[in-house]
Amino acid sequence: MQYDIFYDPLVNAEGLEETSEDDLWFLPGPMDEEPDYLPPGPRAELRETAVLDDWRKAEAGNAARLARVAGRIGALDDRLRRGPKGWRHRLALMEAADLSWFVGDRIGPDRLALWKSMRLSGVQDDTAALARVGWAVRRLTGGLGPEVDLSAFLDRRDPENLGVEAEPFAERAGGWLDLMAQAADLHPVTRACMGFHLWSLAGLGQHGDRMEAAVTAARIVASEGKGALFAPLAMGGAGGLRSGGPPADRLSRWLDGMETACLTAMRHLDDIEAWSARAEAEMSPLSGRTPPALCAVLTEWPLVSAPMAEALIGASRAAIQRNLAWMEARGLIHEMTGQGRYRMWRVAT
Repeated sequence: MQYDIFYDPLVNAEGLEETSEDDLWFLPGPMDEEPDYLPPGPRAELRETAVLDDWRKAEAGNAARLARVAGRIGALDDRLRRGPKGWRHRLALMEAADLSWFVGDRIGPDRLALWKSMRLSGVQDDTAALARVGWAVRRLTGGLGPEVDLSAFLDRRDPENLGVEAEPFAERAGGWLDLMAQAADLHPVTRACMGFHLWSLAGLGQHGDRMEAAVTAARIVASEGKGALFAPLAMGGAGGLRSGGPPADRLSRWLDGMETACLTAMRHLDDIEAWSARAEAEMSPLSGRTPPALCAVLTEWPLVSAPMAEALIGASRAAIQRNLAWMEARGLIHEMTGQGRYRMWRVAT
């Protein structure tokens, strides 16, 4: 008689199931007991509506400070509208030099002045850095705004040998421009701050992105101005350009930095205006066109050398040096280098 386990009254169904699972030692365990060796998946990106809502909330939370900064910008705009054209150029040179320190190029006003006026650079100068700062000065003093033609504003042109799979710059910039267009209801100060902090995330951070982003933001802030083509951001310190934190914190730092920069610019213009009046009064007995032209150059440029003044004015080197010596003897200008050659002067405010 054959033995059949299914008819064995001593073995119940529960015991049979337990014995069978214990014997299956070669099968893997339950899935929840296995360690997860898979790499983390991609994070879900924030929707554009969520990003805009965050910046709208940040603007609402800083409404009072935003109004105060907007008043500072309006006062600076009116001051530049009524002042000479050289003031805009002077502030642009100062802002570009301060931005160069922010991005790590560290271009001083003397090197920048020589590069912009005569394309002169030293043996140890980084010509690429000088070119970047020179581009910043050009965009801070004229040209179409970034939201009109971003490619032309940035001088960004894709090479002819661009790979088939590479994304053209116009398409990379399209997302950033679309987001800025959707934020048209925000104040220009808030829009500029948002655009600056979203610059690299939009794929625009390949070539000196922080300098380009800061100059673009400075132009956006003054897009509705009549006298100022840009609003200073780094003058007096670049703390407002520091990243980190939610949009509310970034906008708060941005407003503090802009207020400091606007006050610094206004105080500087006060000093330059007072100096121009004093120089005009003391130089009135002098004849010829060189003295007033030299006074205008010193107003427009933070630092001036004799070769620079000769190239900008068109006068002889002897006339330039004679007038500089006369102004230095009467305390109108100061020599900054302290050496016999390659000397540079600035106004004595």
